[in-house]
Amino acid sequence: MGCILTAVAILYVYVFSAAVAVRVLPLHPYLNAEQKPLSNVFDTSKYGILQLSNGLAYSSDGYHEMQMIAGLNFFGIQRAFTCQVRPGSLFHESGDAKLFASWGVDYLKYDNCFNLGIEPEKRYPPMRDALNATGRTIFYSLCEWGVNDPALWAGKVGNSWRTTEDINDSWASMTTIADLNDKWAAFAGPGGWNDPDMLEVGNGGMTYQEYRAHFSIWALMKAPLLIGCDVRNMTKETLEILSNEEVISVNQDPLGVQGRKVYAYGSDDCYQVWAGPLSGRRLAVILWNRCSKTASITAKWSVLGLESSISVSIRDLWKHKIVSENAVVSFSARVDGHACEMYIFTPSSETHRAS
Repeated sequence: MGCILTAVAILYVYVFSAAVAVRVLPLHPYLNAEQKPLSNVFDTSKYGILQLSNGLAYSSDGYHEMQMIAGLNFFGIQRAFTCQVRPGSLFHESGDAKLFASWGVDYLKYDNCFNLGIEPEKRYPPMRDALNATGRTIFYSLCEWGVNDPALWAGKVGNSWRTTEDINDSWASMTTIADLNDKWAAFAGPGGWNDPDMLEVGNGGMTYQEYRAHFSIWALMKAPLLIGCDVRNMTKETLEILSNEEVISVNQDPLGVQGRKVYAYGSDDCYQVWAGPLSGRRLAVILWNRCSKTASITAKWSVLGLESSISVSIRDLWKHKIVSENAVVSFSARVDGHACEMYIFTPSSETHRAS
């Protein structure tokens, strides 16, 4: 959190926010801490003491007591330097993995700073093997910012991989990253996910409608839904977005297929249809208006992989109601500029061909 805190203070914040976090991510309520050692000497007995007076193990125990999952963002992957020019883990993976497991860590984000010129395809597997050897289940998140196209190789190494550079709290950054992450949709699935970076919802750089689109698209893409705002000071609107359980259910659908952009038209292709298959023969569909003015956007059955004669029940995930009982051929909706509408399509008969 960028400052020196006691473990008591950290736990006070997390107790306060636990109900929010559990509501937002009811199936996987991770709490990730960005930590660094006390000094430039890697003393495992003091790691985390700079920010948490009782250390990381004490804090992770607190997370677990609140039925939350303890995550660690470790800035760097080698003993030479982390991203903050502190001791890292290169060539010391086994010992460090045992240390992380002893702290009760459930999630490790592993950055790629000061990489000594070693290719990530060779550099990341040793920590995978070391984590597995601890016997503790630890989600392994790779972060080399998409430089070496990790979607092509990271599925055998980690549980998620960053596909892009860091996001920032702006419409331009969010839309660019959505498009870049979409390129790799075919490589994601249960156990291995494309990671377009954390959510910026609630940080103040975008409008309510833009944040709602951000959350909707990230959910459809099966991205890790890691909240990046200060949960202690969320507005009512931010909480409304982050706690939409119908949208979260799309992200957590057991079929685990990443939704993608299936059709775009209009000026600069700013009228877009995104879709992906869900369990139970359903489809998640987003009509996204990336132009600045309100427009009608149409999803034709042909682009959704549906036969034109099939009747579809359509539920709006933001209005929380059925908006059509028996739509056929196509469905249209008015969508505000920089906004989206999100639906679940349930065909009445025959299976669909989701593309």
